[in-house]
Amino acid sequence: MKTVKFIASVLLCAALFYIGHFGLGSLPPLGKFISPTSGFWQNERSETSGEITVLSGLSQPVRIQYDEQLIPHLFAENDLDLYRAQGYITAKHRLWQMEFQTYAAAGRVSEIVGPAAIEYDRGQRRKGMVFGAENALDEMLKDPILAARIEAYSEGVNAYIDQLEPKDYPVEYKLLNYTPEPWQPLKSGLLLMYMTDMLAGGDADLENSNFVSLFGKETFELLFPEFLTDQDPVIERERNWSDFENIEVPESPGQLSAMALVNETLEQPDPDNGSNNWAVSAEKSASGNPMLANDPHLGLNLPSIWYVMQLATPDHNVMGATLPGALGVIIGFNDHIAWGVTNATRDVKDWYKISFTDESKTSYVYGQESKPINEVIEAIKVKGADTVYDTVRYTHYGPITYDERFKGNGREHFAMKWIGHEPNSNQNTFLNLNRARNYDDYLTAISTYTAPAQNFVFASKENDIALWIQGKIANKWEQQGKFVLDGSNPEHEWQAYIPQAHNAHTKNPERGFVSSANQHPTDEAYPYYVYDANYEAYRNRVINDFFRSKDRFSIDDFKALQSNNYNLKAAEGLPVMISLLEGSGQSVVGSAEGYLNTLKGWDFLNDENSLGASIWEAWWTNLYDLSWDEFEQSEVALHWPDAYQTVWLLKHHPEHEFFDRLDSAEKEDAAAVVQLAFEQAVKALDAHVKEGKSLEWASYKATYVGHLLQALPAFSRFDLPVGGNGNIVNAMKKNHGPSWRMIVELGSETKALGAYPGGQSGNPGSKHYDDILDTWAAGEYYPLLYLKSVDDQPSMMSFSSTLNPKS
Repeated sequence: MKTVKFIASVLLCAALFYIGHFGLGSLPPLGKFISPTSGFWQNERSETSGEITVLSGLSQPVRIQYDEQLIPHLFAENDLDLYRAQGYITAKHRLWQMEFQTYAAAGRVSEIVGPAAIEYDRGQRRKGMVFGAENALDEMLKDPILAARIEAYSEGVNAYIDQLEPKDYPVEYKLLNYTPEPWQPLKSGLLLMYMTDMLAGGDADLENSNFVSLFGKETFELLFPEFLTDQDPVIERERNWSDFENIEVPESPGQLSAMALVNETLEQPDPDNGSNNWAVSAEKSASGNPMLANDPHLGLNLPSIWYVMQLATPDHNVMGATLPGALGVIIGFNDHIAWGVTNATRDVKDWYKISFTDESKTSYVYGQESKPINEVIEAIKVKGADTVYDTVRYTHYGPITYDERFKGNGREHFAMKWIGHEPNSNQNTFLNLNRARNYDDYLTAISTYTAPAQNFVFASKENDIALWIQGKIANKWEQQGKFVLDGSNPEHEWQAYIPQAHNAHTKNPERGFVSSANQHPTDEAYPYYVYDANYEAYRNRVINDFFRSKDRFSIDDFKALQSNNYNLKAAEGLPVMISLLEGSGQSVVGSAEGYLNTLKGWDFLNDENSLGASIWEAWWTNLYDLSWDEFEQSEVALHWPDAYQTVWLLKHHPEHEFFDRLDSAEKEDAAAVVQLAFEQAVKALDAHVKEGKSLEWASYKATYVGHLLQALPAFSRFDLPVGGNGNIVNAMKKNHGPSWRMIVELGSETKALGAYPGGQSGNPGSKHYDDILDTWAAGEYYPLLYLKSVDDQPSMMSFSSTLNPKS
């Protein structure tokens, strides 16, 4: 027996030694991971002051002041030194995040996490993400000035990587047992492509075609109108389009779409990926200074998607939110202007049904001729497993995403035409905005911007305010791209693009403010065809009504609006639901009566301690799912009607056949579905209370900010005390919401405030990993300390460092 125990002990020690040094499957080598000299303990270090570093390639020293939030204020003598330093400093604080996001963009996650990510990676390859990034980079490198800046940034990142020892790697590399690779300019292109996919990667063409095949065009037009009854468009209705000259809109061909019935499509980006932005003129400002605000709504992650910096040379001085991996400031201000962005919500991706000329599938029909197929063999490396190969066929439209081997219906072939694949120099747009001094500079900067189409809001010290809906947008015939197009018909091509000067815009409107919140861009009078499947219906009306409510607005008003919790969806939907419930004649007793009475007294504010908000959410969620059970049970992919149209149908068509449930032999109407939804909500709420949980809205919603690696608990923050929700100006959902809040006042001295859900450091062991999060959650802000020189406001700085050229 002693011999058996001894052999077992030896085998166990050998196994532990093997796992400790080599790992097992997806497990990291635990010995290295927990080593006190090279493991994750090394990541629990604080940033040091007075650091002097040699950075190869610099021509002059770059001085950096860090404030109390670890925001670096970089002062360089020229642009190339500035962007080299930006790359170095960003990598120092966010290396793993910036590289991981490029792996995700390129469809390389399987290299890091193993077989679980293979289908995700296949989807990224079949969307042509690298194809789009390469096209963008090729265009950017045609500009020698931009090419030099991108190369300097890359060299800065690599200088930081090259000085690292394995013990210094960010903890995620140790956890996943891999090492950082050299940063190439393509990675910056991939990072921008990642954002393009997030903001302009959605579509509903295939789903719309499925719907029409199942339910008919008339029902489609009822449930998916192009203009909402109560819409308050981005560009004010008073805008007169008569200044547009030589308007040319293509005529519709006889055949408008191709027949298709598709079972499975790619996962869509979150439809709530969007933002709020607005600006008021000096005349509408309480201080007499123009003001601007922006809060982009994205997934809530740690490390945060944004990294705040000040970037200065003798020629320009800019501050704001950067994207780790991209050059310059994306949303921010300088001493002359401020700008922000919201998603323009335009349909910029279409699908073409491809007909091959023969079974070899090496060419496809195009008019009376044929075009060749270009096959790209994608090699997907998989951690702990064999490489997976996937052949993607490319047409002149773009990649055939759906074919006999991937999603779709297994028979037909659909190619993607996407503005994200077009050559572009979007990086230059932001670098030029960083340097802009007035409206003309702003307009020049954005005029070449391609995708994702954005609502660029602007304010300047010259008291100009403006908003341009800017992107390279196809000039489509009516309903083009709403359904699947025929790839063999040349008339279904994008014939042209809307002239840049004809992109919808407004400057210094009489009402004294501009705003956008992902709603419809214009009213019906705009001369070009406009369509998207996901226009926002509520936030925009609350924002615009707020600015119509009085004559002047202060910074405190801007703060209050960014944290506004008024639930317009509930204010419009709940009275209809209560009317239908009480009209059914069913008695409401017990806890149900209490819930109903709470709703009747609710002020429609989704404040963190609200009970009504939780009860509403439970009832509404059940009602929405029951109303559209045909969509839930469909064997083909469908795009669901939005909340606005659901309430509209409840109110105006309560007898509509969609309210008749599939799993019931009875004939239901809206009242019956409202009743059942209320009963289900009561059961769920009672169970929630019985488990000892609170019905206060913040607790019920349980907002969290999760680490990029599947919300690793130790690196995430849970149960944040925040109100708001989707469709609310304070668009705080469970794991999605305002990813950066910024307010700028352009007076004689530029003043700015900001906050976001995280911290400047990507290191979970740093106090700056999430030190801004609680301020953000409370709806509060930090001053963004805009330094005029490197020695400005020394009492407000925590420490400094210097990057010196190599002697």
